[in-house]
Amino acid sequence: MAEAEPQGAMTTPARLYERIGQFLEDHRLSPDPAHYAFVHAILTEPNGSLARAVASLVDGGVRLHQDDIARLGGPTGASRPMPEPSSAEPKVARETAAERIALPEAEARSDELAEQTENQVAAFMTVIRSFQADTTAFGVNLARNVAEMNRDGGIDLPTLATLTGEMLERINATERRLEQATAEADTLREKLAEARVTARRDPLTGLANRLAFSEALGQCFQVTDSCHLALCDVDRFKRINDDLGHATGDRVLHSIGKILAEECEGHLVCRHGGEEFTILMCGLSARQATALVERARDAVRSRRLRVRETGEPVGEITFSAGITALTPEDTQETLFTRADALLYRAKKEGRDRAYIDS
Repeated sequence: MAEAEPQGAMTTPARLYERIGQFLEDHRLSPDPAHYAFVHAILTEPNGSLARAVASLVDGGVRLHQDDIARLGGPTGASRPMPEPSSAEPKVARETAAERIALPEAEARSDELAEQTENQVAAFMTVIRSFQADTTAFGVNLARNVAEMNRDGGIDLPTLATLTGEMLERINATERRLEQATAEADTLREKLAEARVTARRDPLTGLANRLAFSEALGQCFQVTDSCHLALCDVDRFKRINDDLGHATGDRVLHSIGKILAEECEGHLVCRHGGEEFTILMCGLSARQATALVERARDAVRSRRLRVRETGEPVGEITFSAGITALTPEDTQETLFTRADALLYRAKKEGRDRAYIDS
């Protein structure tokens, strides 16, 4: 990943151009003028507030996302205030390269399902309007013919039979169209259910994502059972990405997610973003919640992973965690702020440890 050169170093235009291009390539950013200007500001003012904010975001080997650029005052949000980075603040979820591929596909799938839903509703409305028009026309014709028959003093059976036969044919045709529309609606309902599940699953690890976790946590506020949140962050994940590549980093995250899901079975494990995971534990005491997280940490530390392409060992992998109990006065924001402060303490005091509210 392109880094800022020491302040005062001589940078030729050609060298600066090369470094900007490398930065854009590393972060999968399109080479448009707005992105070029954004990166130019970072590299030419390495000690500026923008460069420091970007450095905080990419710490851990993650790539900048368009939303990050907009929030920092980039091409789609130049008028927004630029926040100062703080290691004690809750982390912003950021995507890996694998997610960058999966998310556009998910968005395209959502657009497709939305279009199908609109078409299905339109088809139902067409059938209903057609049936309504048919019954209205039949009623008008029948009333007219009854009036004529009363005036003539007799019943015109052939005319009545013709009207009834035409109406029966239209009813049968409408029933067939309704049957077809109902079958299509059942298929669409299944697709929508599948899309709902997909929208709540992290594409890299297969775990629940932030949306699913937020919904589950919201339900915890409605029950009286004890509930603990563990905020976990992989230690020195940037080293893995820098030394072994982002593909290996993604596989490491996938493996960690699998281990956490196995060790914390019965509780909700979520990939919250980047190298950060959350565990929602309900019905456990503080001691039991801590023991569960410690068991998961031991399992991750003892797992020996290797680079798929070379067989090179990845090395020992650990994570730090902050654990806090949900209180009646909490909001999701206060709960995460408290867990993040405990996580920051674990990181500051040496990593590879977990702290819980005292």
